[in-house]
Amino acid sequence: MLRLPSIRQQFGDLADAAARDQMSYRAFLAKLLMTECDDRARRRSERRIKAAAFPREKSLRAFDFEANPNVDPATVNTLATCEWVRKSEPLCLIGDSGTGKSHLLIALGTEAALHGFRVRYMLATKLVNELVEAADEKQLSKTIARYGRVDL
Repeated sequence: MLRLPSIRQQFGDLADAAARDQMSYRAFLAKLLMTECDDRARRRSERRIKAAAFPREKSLRAFDFEANPNVDPATVNTLATCEWVRKSEPLCLIGDSGTGKSHLLIALGTEAALHGFRVRYMLATKLVNELVEAADEKQLSKTIARYGRVDL
């Protein structure tokens, strides 16, 4: 993930630029606050992506549509808006091995996290095992409630 300098690290450069551009105090303060807001938003997105527990980093930009001619780029770009997550609609990707299903799922999950949604990546087998163990330990409702707190 891209690491941008914090406001503390940028302060000197921002102050120098403000003096050079003869910014008013108000404009300098606005620039400083916007930098801080951008940094906080970036860190929130990073935390959501980390909490999703993706097995590897994947992006839509890195997806090879030419190698996967049955995958419609327009559909993928529509999915990347995350409107389907907002509406709580399901998404099921079906296809042969090596067609990019996992890549797309991770990339779309990353997009959802960047859009502010809480995401959790898990293999179906692991989820089933966890639910069975929770049922055996009389913790099923608690486990289901934990998954109910994520958006995707």
